[in-house]
Amino acid sequence: MSASPEAGTAQGRMAHDYSALARRVRATGLLRRRYGYYWTRLILAALALGGAWCAVVLVGPSWWQVAVAAVMAVSLTQLAFLGHDCAHRQVFRSRAWNDWVARVIADVLVGISYGWWTQKHDAHHADPNHEGKDPDIGPGVIAFTPAVVRGRRGPVSLWFARRQGWFFFPLLTLEGLNLHVASVRTVLGRRPVRHRGFEVPVLMTRLALPVVVLFVLLPPWIAGAFLGVQLVVFGLMVGGSFAPNHKGMPIVPASVEVDFLRRQVLMSRNIRGGVAVDFLMGGLNHQIEHHLFPAMPRPNLRRVQPVVRDYCAELGVEYTEVGFFRSYAIVLAYLNDVEHSAREPFVCPVAAALGRG
Repeated sequence: MSASPEAGTAQGRMAHDYSALARRVRATGLLRRRYGYYWTRLILAALALGGAWCAVVLVGPSWWQVAVAAVMAVSLTQLAFLGHDCAHRQVFRSRAWNDWVARVIADVLVGISYGWWTQKHDAHHADPNHEGKDPDIGPGVIAFTPAVVRGRRGPVSLWFARRQGWFFFPLLTLEGLNLHVASVRTVLGRRPVRHRGFEVPVLMTRLALPVVVLFVLLPPWIAGAFLGVQLVVFGLMVGGSFAPNHKGMPIVPASVEVDFLRRQVLMSRNIRGGVAVDFLMGGLNHQIEHHLFPAMPRPNLRRVQPVVRDYCAELGVEYTEVGFFRSYAIVLAYLNDVEHSAREPFVCPVAAALGRG
């Protein structure tokens, strides 16, 4: 786009849009820390994980260990959500406290490299659904953009790409294992990782120790089943909490730049639901509010939603919210027809504003 005076006015107005919303939100007090909420969640999640390990010892060589493994996976998922909140500076005022609590949760308790995860997640938050910038839609087993589908070669790859939605949930069962493998590859690789000296020994110990303990305490077939169930449930819960929030929303071409407010709202989807959905998705069902105010404490996202939704209506910015099961139906339909689902070109908001003007 050329930098005409009109364009400058539209760009300036759109930059002002987020500032005006931020002032409204600050006035509500919802950006203040929620120490009681987070200390309670941290203690309960840690106790649940500790209780699961006590159950491993008490239950002994029984197939009831499969149920214990599922409980452990749920507690690990809740800890991962808390690590995510710390990484976004939602929990403590101190940056160092947030970073180190998140690092301990990730590396010591969950078994994921904090350094690897923050690099990937920060890039996603900066440019959600932006081709060439958001790693969450980059090339991989699943093709999330038409460009990735067009890059597939061979009849088998194309056959899979056109039916990949049906494989989405089965592939999510491997997401827990994938997170561990990606973490190990990163901390042992050549890419720079902050606090590598901490992450390498701690992460490797965390991943090896539970395996050793399980095979010492349990028969190998039960220990193997325990590990399998724990990884499958963890992968489904973690992967399932992120997938509905952006998949099937507009894809921004690499050459297009979008102002911050529209970048976060137009490419994100909220999921309706009550306490159960908040628990299952770790508050990420309020994805629009989270992307606009990543440092806002999780329990306040639901409370700020009416402010954000009404403001988007004032601006004429589409605010997307659907039900829990509907969100997955949208994702599966999109994945099965990625090459045609994004047929409509993304319209640059500045160009659209000039067209209306």
